[in-house]
Amino acid sequence: MERTPSNLVYHELIGLPVDVVESTNPLLDNINGVVQDETKNTLIIVTDNNNKMVPKANANFVFKVLVESGDKYLVKHVKVNGKLLLSQPESRTKNIKKMH
Repeated sequence: MERTPSNLVYHELIGLPVDVVESTNPLLDNINGVVQDETKNTLIIVTDNNNKMVPKANANFVFKVLVESGDKYLVKHVKVNGKLLLSQPESRTKNIKKMH
């Protein structure tokens, strides 16, 4: 199934550009980069300077997703509460099959 803004939480996040827009830890606010890896509880984000491990449960993220629109692609910004991502990535991606 194609990754869309409405089903993003069920898809692979590795490789997506992401911004941390809110966190209970102010040191993690405004981190931006690309998701390098994911565990059950964290996202590892590659920034210009280094890698940052961000707990999912304590943050809100904005992912940038390419969406096809006719003969071109648009970048959509999708805000996701990190609590929706709390699970092993392979388990979360299997849940998309249950939607249908």
